[in-house]
Amino acid sequence: MAGTLPRRECAAMVLGGPTTVIDVGGLRIVVDPTFDDPGPHGPVTKTTGPAVTEDALGPVDLVLVSHDQHPDNLDERGRAFALAAPLILTGPLTAARLGPPALALPVWSGHTVPRPDGGELHVLAVPAVHGPEDGPRDADGNINCEVTGFVLSGTGIPTVYVSGDNASLRTVAKIARRVPAPDVAVLFGGAARVPMLFENRPMTLDGSGVCAAAAILDAPVVIPVHHDGWGHFSSPRTDIERAFHEAGLSSLLRPAGHGTWIPLK
Repeated sequence: MAGTLPRRECAAMVLGGPTTVIDVGGLRIVVDPTFDDPGPHGPVTKTTGPAVTEDALGPVDLVLVSHDQHPDNLDERGRAFALAAPLILTGPLTAARLGPPALALPVWSGHTVPRPDGGELHVLAVPAVHGPEDGPRDADGNINCEVTGFVLSGTGIPTVYVSGDNASLRTVAKIARRVPAPDVAVLFGGAARVPMLFENRPMTLDGSGVCAAAAILDAPVVIPVHHDGWGHFSSPRTDIERAFHEAGLSSLLRPAGHGTWIPLK
């Protein structure tokens, strides 16, 4: 297809918001696809479109959906894109709502995907808490809604942690105790706030929280995402950069702009 983004051997590209392309082992993986034009989505407003459109990505092998109930993580065009993929991995409640090709991954369960290079990609579902830990829980025991993080691993490729929308450093510590230190951490930030929820307290990590999560995980490469492109974010990328600078950890950050490839090893 003309204009299709060529695949890379081992790299990632942030398209805006949470949407991230990860090319490893011959696979093209897309995290939380959001491709709508700027505009209102209920109580939140998209302010910037993606750096690369869905058509330019060409065929993808796997879509990871942290959750489907918030448009800043799965908007209308992102949903259509995900449902056209051969496989979606996501949490059980989200999988039930999306239907095929979504496969349910309960927390701490995994799924293996064959790689074109002859190896395997193992995807482990890990927990995420989408709001303050003392927030009310729904009938399924979730704060705000079910959110799933992911750890990608396999022989010959870097281990990549994708946080999903998470505001809990205790949850990050729990993951760090159970999973070897990742080579790359894709950390959702932005300190998302919606006035009618949780007394307007953040539902995702702010800049200091992203820095603390990186330190807990001991990840040598940190790709911050989901801190721009929507009006309900209260902690921009500059907050993340300041926190890492003050902690002496700026060398971990990969500062490439949206639509630019970031080598993963």
